[in-house]
Amino acid sequence: MGEVWRVAGRVLVGPEEVRPEAWIVGGRLTYERPGGEVAGTVRGWVLPGLVDAHCHVGLDAHGAVDAATAEKQAATEREAGALLLRDAGSPGDTRWIDDRADLPRIIRAGRHIARPRRYIRNYAHEIEPADLTAHVRREARRGDGWVKLVGDWIDREAGDLSPLWPAGVLAEAIAAAHEEGARVTAHCFAEDSLADLVTAGIDCVEHATGLTAETVPLLAGHGVAIVPTLVNIATFPRLADGGAAKFPRWADHMRRLHARRYATVRDAYDAGIAVYAGTDAGGGLAHGLIATEVAELVRAGLPRTAALSAATWEARAWLGRPGLTEGAPADLVVYAEDPRADVRVLADPRHVVLRGAVLS
Repeated sequence: MGEVWRVAGRVLVGPEEVRPEAWIVGGRLTYERPGGEVAGTVRGWVLPGLVDAHCHVGLDAHGAVDAATAEKQAATEREAGALLLRDAGSPGDTRWIDDRADLPRIIRAGRHIARPRRYIRNYAHEIEPADLTAHVRREARRGDGWVKLVGDWIDREAGDLSPLWPAGVLAEAIAAAHEEGARVTAHCFAEDSLADLVTAGIDCVEHATGLTAETVPLLAGHGVAIVPTLVNIATFPRLADGGAAKFPRWADHMRRLHARRYATVRDAYDAGIAVYAGTDAGGGLAHGLIATEVAELVRAGLPRTAALSAATWEARAWLGRPGLTEGAPADLVVYAEDPRADVRVLADPRHVVLRGAVLS
């Protein structure tokens, strides 16, 4: 049967469904009290392991990192309670993490796909539009049900953000991903890339700072989700200051996108667009920031429970992974206070339980 632990206090199966206790038996969760000796009890307010729906294990500001660095990144996420990670693009191979019972579960999107000199150096496959569909098929087979495109980036000749792909090429490539059983997401800062991506069949948009009164209902009508990465968007003024001398139009654009970031996210939520929590950790940002991102969603105007769900119940359902359901792997985080009342509680986990092992 394996080791038995009792989980007591308030088990938040959903925003409104609360149970007084659960049990961990052989690494899985049950609500039926087992026989046998109990190894111990974890007590408090219990959530399913948090989800960072946009991070990059195995990547830093310069490209792929070694295994020791990737391990440290994953461990940092675990210590923050983020036990399910959607790796939104990485050039490195982190499959070895799947064999580690003490590290978070990762859902990979393969490697970024971009145009030559139109994204961060050493990150992406840099290809021309004629090759997009073939690369999308390859990354769909390499990933875990996701493909990551770069939808827009600075065009040095124009001196501002602009789309990377023709509309027809996008439609063909996204259809190919869907044929392979993968969903497609895209990095998008600016306004101009969104309509083509949505009409081409995109499933998700990362950052989505360029949403407007015209494209918000378009995304809502097509059921396209967004992952705003507000802790990343907070860096826009610094980035703009660093590039203003060479690209003043781009710098002004980035500052405008930053200034309206909270209103953009709230407009999306109010329109019925699904919003999920992701940090963009692993490029220029540190790992372990999921609690800060959830707090940012609240600051943007999402109700506390909606912001919490964006990193727990709804996020897990969106990614096809169970929460605190009967027989699910026991991946959970325990807090001293009710995170529904104050999401800042997420920054201080009392216990982290991964695959049934009580780690802290």
